[in-house]
Amino acid sequence: MSRMAGMTLSKFDFLIFLSALIAVGLSAFGGPPALFFVFKPLTTILILAYAWQRGSGLAQRRWILAGLLASLAGDIALLWPQQGFLPGLVSFLVAHLCYLWAFTRVQRLAAWPWAFLAYGLLAGFILSRLWAGVPAPLQGPVVVYVLCLSAMGAQTLVLAKRSFTPGNRVLALGGLLFVISDACLATNKFAGPQPLAALLVLPTYWAAQWCIASWLAPAARD
Repeated sequence: MSRMAGMTLSKFDFLIFLSALIAVGLSAFGGPPALFFVFKPLTTILILAYAWQRGSGLAQRRWILAGLLASLAGDIALLWPQQGFLPGLVSFLVAHLCYLWAFTRVQRLAAWPWAFLAYGLLAGFILSRLWAGVPAPLQGPVVVYVLCLSAMGAQTLVLAKRSFTPGNRVLALGGLLFVISDACLATNKFAGPQPLAALLVLPTYWAAQWCIASWLAPAARD
């Protein structure tokens, strides 16, 4: 099997990529909505299956899997962008808390404060640019979500600073990609529709989830 960033690529990688490619194409360029309703959650399910075979015996494995399940719930909720936005926000909030808990099983929260300062500044900048478009009832939930998202991203940097292994480097990339994806999603929602937003939101989102799943060490083979 081929290798990337020092890690063995699994048989799920091609299926994840293919499913994501179909979902992005359907979202960006149009197609039968029923197919998008299939391939969007299917892509996250495949990443969940990919993670399931990894990290055997690790305490953090169950929390990564829980985060992916919460993300799947969020994906399904956001198939209805208006009615499902708040349930989706809550689902992804739970996902970030699960990921954050998993990461802090390895290194204490904010062990490298500079990472939290950097992500805090980035999150504050993004939020300040979009704040005028956030409806009053959503302002509280959005702030809480942004705090959890930025903490999750910052903690991935803490782990990379602690040990700059290939797995931790990929994890740190995943944390950054999640912030980028959500920033693009929020811009599309609160600053007005952006051209071909799906070409930015979905690829960075699934790449982030794949990176987080890849942080779990592959299962040993006989």
